[in-house]
Amino acid sequence: MKPEMFLPDDYRPAEGEPFMNERQLEYFRRKLVIWRQELLDQSAETIDNLQESARSVPDLADRASEETDRALELRTRDRQRKLVAKIDAALRRIENGEYGYCEVTGEPISLKRLDARPIATMTLEAQEKHERREKVHREE
Repeated sequence: MKPEMFLPDDYRPAEGEPFMNERQLEYFRRKLVIWRQELLDQSAETIDNLQESARSVPDLADRASEETDRALELRTRDRQRKLVAKIDAALRRIENGEYGYCEVTGEPISLKRLDARPIATMTLEAQEKHERREKVHREE
């Protein structure tokens, strides 16, 4: 494992520097690691909340409301689990030197897009094309 790189707190990847240089990769790696930890912390909170609310509620309306809340929390947790898997995949792409490049075209993904969605695997154009194809197939 390589030593941790110094990165100023106010560093933001810029278009003028070489694409996916060490600083940019470290910036995105840290961003992904922090996001992943936040999701795992929220997941632990969800488990605690579900264990606390597992008590028996005699009133039917209250019980129905609690079950609805529990189902919503479980759905949210499932989304978070899938997101953690995507973050792990992005971290692997950083390690493999594949991060920041479109999996369809091989072109660089814009820094603005990666900053907004660090798990992005396609350029905006490739993503839009993919979504249009998906929509056509759903309608058939």
